[in-house]
Amino acid sequence: MLSKPLLEDVLLAALSTGGDFAEVFVEDRFSTTLSMAGGKVDSGVSGRDYGIGIRILKGTNYVYAYTNDYARDNLVKVAKEAAAAIPGQLETSGLTLRFMKDEPRQINRITIYPHEVAKERKVALMTQAYHVAKGYDPVISQVMVRYFDEDQKVQIANSSGLYVEDRRVRTRTSITAIASKGAEKQSGFYGPGSHRGFEFYDTINIDDYAREAARIATTMIHAPYAPSGRIPVIIDNEFGGVIFHEACGHSLEATSVAKKTSVFADKLGEKIASDVVSAVDDGTIPNAWGSLNVDDEGHLSQRNLLIENGVLKGYMIDKFNGRRMNMPATGNARRQSYKFAPTSRMTNTFILPGKSTRDEIIAATEYGLFARYMGGGSVNPATGEFNFAVNEGYLVRNGKIAEPVRGATLIGKGSDVLMLIDMVADNLACGQGMCGSISGSLPADVGQPTLRVSEMIVGGRKGDK
Repeated sequence: MLSKPLLEDVLLAALSTGGDFAEVFVEDRFSTTLSMAGGKVDSGVSGRDYGIGIRILKGTNYVYAYTNDYARDNLVKVAKEAAAAIPGQLETSGLTLRFMKDEPRQINRITIYPHEVAKERKVALMTQAYHVAKGYDPVISQVMVRYFDEDQKVQIANSSGLYVEDRRVRTRTSITAIASKGAEKQSGFYGPGSHRGFEFYDTINIDDYAREAARIATTMIHAPYAPSGRIPVIIDNEFGGVIFHEACGHSLEATSVAKKTSVFADKLGEKIASDVVSAVDDGTIPNAWGSLNVDDEGHLSQRNLLIENGVLKGYMIDKFNGRRMNMPATGNARRQSYKFAPTSRMTNTFILPGKSTRDEIIAATEYGLFARYMGGGSVNPATGEFNFAVNEGYLVRNGKIAEPVRGATLIGKGSDVLMLIDMVADNLACGQGMCGSISGSLPADVGQPTLRVSEMIVGGRKGDK
């Protein structure tokens, strides 16, 4: 980490040509990734990444530079070269910068740091998950297990006098089971993770996740193809929230709202969803995968109300886009590493519990699709149009879960789906994922209770009900 006198020199150099705000972001990250296939570790990478990012703002323009050379002369040189892109002149000889260290609250307590754990223990965990999944059913032909941990230390200082240090530790294990029948293959996936150290594995039973990944694959390999049509769709809790995250959440980030490329731009106070929908982004949940003590601009993370009873209440905002919108930052500035300038990103984003139960929603549906687990998909962030694969699906007949079906795809538009949600259950749960955007790939929780969309286009195969 850098000394305060050096930080001051760098910030003064960054402001030397007329910038009105400067920021230094220092990162020291150590990470380990292990991959297993066929019960054996086939790759393992551990490494350290260290670097410094320098950002200069003037009004609604900015320049960003980064380097992994932390020598004083080089940092001042990089800051001056970045500052040369800022128009105007500013006399800095009388500018005084004072950095009073801000001790961030510690919402993500760590007890066992990953570097204190021998790789043999990590491999043993992976091997255990492999054997549980592989032994679930004879149709499971292959199991892949991936283990990941990281220990990231950051130091953030800016010309407003902010100075903060933080340490983020995360760990995750993902399990993919492949079921085969002849030439056909189906997969099941589960990837639990947390903003914790290795003690995370004392809070879960990895066997349960391994069995669930294998169960999904086994169920789907024996299932017929889903029919297509426009029908009611019940989306289960936990990772079902990926649709809200992708099709709606990104459109509530200032990254798109400030540029007016979001369908929800300039709609604060307007009704954008049905009355039963309320949603938040909450980076303050202790040890949640996407939680932060402070964001990557040094601001405290927050619980931000996005939608309340269908009405748009707020956006997720970083400092730069907040200037463009004339709105304060909300603790959502994030970046993958020092190589990226921060921008507004989600943390833990989810639809809040409703008043129905999961059983009531199913019982109230005469015919439809029950999407138990969602998979990947694609989204147009400007329009919210999306398509998502259903990893595990079932038909609903006469208010009951009926036969499993595979190959279903949900097609729609985020703003339309929000309006068509007519029932929300009380069983909120979240799942872990990696979210990609212009500031890189970041850990994020997605979530929701079980909910029903009164009508959606389901892609599948034509057939009778």
